[in-house]
Amino acid sequence: MEVKRPKLPPAEYVQLPGRGRTWVYNSGPGPAGDASAVVLLHGWTSTAGLNWYRCFGPLSEDHRVVALDHRGHGRGIRSRRPFRLEDCADDVAALIDRLEIGPAIVAGYSMGGPVAQLLWRRHPSKVKGLVLGATAARFAVRREFGGLMAVAGYGLSLALSGIPYEARQWGVSYVLRNRSAIAGTAEWAIQEWERNDPAAMIQAGLALGRFDSTTWIGDVDVPAAVLVTTLDTTVSPRRQRRLASLIPGSQTFEVEGTHRACVDEARVFVPALRAACQMVEQRAEVTSKA
Repeated sequence: MEVKRPKLPPAEYVQLPGRGRTWVYNSGPGPAGDASAVVLLHGWTSTAGLNWYRCFGPLSEDHRVVALDHRGHGRGIRSRRPFRLEDCADDVAALIDRLEIGPAIVAGYSMGGPVAQLLWRRHPSKVKGLVLGATAARFAVRREFGGLMAVAGYGLSLALSGIPYEARQWGVSYVLRNRSAIAGTAEWAIQEWERNDPAAMIQAGLALGRFDSTTWIGDVDVPAAVLVTTLDTTVSPRRQRRLASLIPGSQTFEVEGTHRACVDEARVFVPALRAACQMVEQRAEVTSKA
């Protein structure tokens, strides 16, 4: 059966020296030669294609657009090391160097938000501006359940790591295909999900639960925008607005949508994303000339 796929930018595996290879979408040079590249960072359990497929085309009208699958997700880097958000940030820095597109505007969605924040902190020279959507400065679970969840989750991830990779993927495939038959999920989306490594997904969830940038995010010294998804029940709008309040001079763009706004409410999300990227670009240019 032929699988109908959305229109996506050209993509290929890119080798990141000393780190591994990852899957990268790359629209090529933007329409305006002097416009900054925008690097898109996807959310937890998603892939670059799934998270951003409705955004690629419109955004590439203004910028060169690059997006990668994070390690353990989709066709991202596979590693025996436990998943760390810091490693994801270092992967992005290596990709920016590999493609020679820095400093770039970095847009992080959900889990991509912490990765973008860590990229600025660890590799500030790579970041021209930040656009953070449906995300927060802190994702910690409730204290009374945190220890038990961490132990159980990490133990399960280790157990999964001991199962041959092909067997793990078969299990993910079985669950997804049985659930998606009811939900009517598109075949291409199922194929994207099936590439995720279940052990890495658990470890990534635990890493998100530990993430907390509240003590240092106020040091951000590049233009920033925060896209608040106002109907979000996964990352509460209160946490999203708190993030915006912690970043000096950040501008908030409110999007009437859920945590899936990048796909389900693309009609309102995409214009907000484009406006945020343009705002960050303009502010960065003003700062550079000051």
